[in-house]
Amino acid sequence: MILLTGGAGYIGSHCVKRLMENGYEVVVLDNLSRGFRDAVLTPHFVEGNIGDRSILESIFSKYKIDAVMHFSAFACVGESVEQPAEYYENNVAQTLTLLTACKDFGVKNFIFSSTCATYGDVKKIPIDETTPIGPLNPYGHSKRMVELILQDFDTAYGLKHCIFRYFNAAGCDPEGMLSERHDPETHLIPIVLQVAKGQRENIKLFGTDYPTPDGTCIRDYIHVNDLSDAHILGLKNLLNGGQSDIFNLGSENGFSVREVIDICREVSGGEIPEVEVERRPGDAPKLVADSTKAKTILGWTPKSSNLKYIVETAWNSMS
Repeated sequence: MILLTGGAGYIGSHCVKRLMENGYEVVVLDNLSRGFRDAVLTPHFVEGNIGDRSILESIFSKYKIDAVMHFSAFACVGESVEQPAEYYENNVAQTLTLLTACKDFGVKNFIFSSTCATYGDVKKIPIDETTPIGPLNPYGHSKRMVELILQDFDTAYGLKHCIFRYFNAAGCDPEGMLSERHDPETHLIPIVLQVAKGQRENIKLFGTDYPTPDGTCIRDYIHVNDLSDAHILGLKNLLNGGQSDIFNLGSENGFSVREVIDICREVSGGEIPEVEVERRPGDAPKLVADSTKAKTILGWTPKSSNLKYIVETAWNSMS
C-alpha cells in the first residue's frame, strides 16, 4: 500500500491514477483545503492534515504502508513571500510530523515532491542536479529544508528518499477524468486558456525585455503524466533497494511565454489579447532542466511532454 499525501490536488490526483493503473493500492491523505474530493480516484481516502499525529497513527496501524509519496504543500511563490509562516508550518513543520511517523512505524521509503525553485538565481542552463542551491523565496526555502531533513533521516534512521525537483508541471489526464483546478490559478497555460474561453479579459506579459529571442521568459513544461511515471520509477527503485537520490524532472525543452500563447491560440482557436506589463521580481529569464540523471538511473522517458499535446490535454479538460 502506498500512502499518498495531497492526492486531491492537481499532481497528486494524477499520480494516484497512474499508480492504480500500474497495479498499486493507494490510500490518500488530504485535508481538501486546496484539493477536491471528486479528484480522489482510490476508494481509500482519509480527510485530515499530514501534521495530525493521531490520524497518521490510525493510517499506519490500519494499512501496511510500503512507501509514502508526499505531495501536500503550498506552492505559490508570491503567497509564500506574503505568508511565510503558513508555508513553514505546512511545508516543513507538518512534514516533519509525517516523517517522524514514518520513522516510528518502520516505513523506509519516501518520495518527495520538490521544486526547481530550490536552485534560485541560476547562471548556467540547462540545470542539472549539481547546480548550486540558492532558493529566493520562502516556498523554495521550505522545500530545501525538507530535502535536508530527509538527508538527515536517511543517515540517522535509514529512511530512504527519492527527491524530485519539478520544472513546470502542465497538461491534464488525456482521458478527461482529472483536470487542473487551482484557486486562484497561477500556472501560465490554464490562465492563457481561460482567456481563450472568455473567462479572463487578457493575458499579462510580465516583462518583454528579457535576454531571450522574443523578450519573454523561457520555461520548461513537463506533462503531469510524465511526472507521475517518474514517481512510479522512483518508487520501484527504492523498493528494489535503491539508494537515496535527487532528480530533476523536465522536458529539457524551453518555450517562451509568447510561444506558449501562440500554441494556445492554435489549439483553442480563441482570441487571446496580450497586455505588456512590468517584470515581476524574481523571474529568471530562462529555466530549462537537464534530466539526464533521471533518464539514466531510473530509465525515465518523458512521452507526453510535446508542448502542443500538453496544451491540447489542458484545453480538452476545460471543454
